[in-house]
Amino acid sequence: MKDLNDLSGKLALITGSAGLLGVEHAIALINKNAKVILTDISNKRLNSAAEFIYKETGHKPKYYLMDVSSEKSVLEVFKKIKSENLFIDILINNAAIDPKVDSSSVINTSRFEFFSTDDWDMQLNVGLKGAMICSKIFGFEMCQHKKGVILNIASDLSVIAPDQRLYSSEKFSETDQPVKPVTYSVIKHGLVGLTKYTASYWASSGVRCNALSPGGVYNDQNKEFLNRINKLIPMERMARRDEYRGAVQFLCSDASSYMNGQNIVIDGGRSII
Repeated sequence: MKDLNDLSGKLALITGSAGLLGVEHAIALINKNAKVILTDISNKRLNSAAEFIYKETGHKPKYYLMDVSSEKSVLEVFKKIKSENLFIDILINNAAIDPKVDSSSVINTSRFEFFSTDDWDMQLNVGLKGAMICSKIFGFEMCQHKKGVILNIASDLSVIAPDQRLYSSEKFSETDQPVKPVTYSVIKHGLVGLTKYTASYWASSGVRCNALSPGGVYNDQNKEFLNRINKLIPMERMARRDEYRGAVQFLCSDASSYMNGQNIVIDGGRSII
């Protein structure tokens, strides 16, 4: 029987691919025979990511420096790819700024009342505007070819609000507690909106658009934080970094050929209670 998850002959571009999950998305696709192009803003980190992927899969992906918040930068990469007579079959909008909650500051500028418009602009430019730019440029090319898949990486915080109790510290008063900033929630909710819009907009052109909303991933968090978040998750643990590979393979392949405009939440059950 045909493996509906097989991606032989497909070329995928992943933004923010030097990050924790960007590497995992690449491995997931390569393991189903796709070819992958990595993009990020650091040449050093891209090279490290490519080396890690090579050790895991035996395939070293091509990579380009690309700033998703700059339409000029994205167009330059798009033109380079076209000049090689290549076509992007799969776009994974993964680039994001994930602000780490800082409990060492005297004034916690992550709090809504102190949050700067400069930080708002910077983070939305990468996480939301960047996805729009990449979808516009690569998605339109897919539309012209009458085929393609766009996968936006959102978060469980695309459907729930952050539980700020996770970040509380005895060092601070109630009004000075560190928090997950407003931008993260706005960006992830916005990505789901972008997914639905493009899914409808290009539905008749053979381009499918879906979102994946992962829960938290183990990444050397401190024990106190882990104890707190595990109590909020019915499965009583965060995800391993490789536990989203199967979902990425499904959403980028013909196994999900009739799925369009959906947000798939995989969070150990956190958002259901």
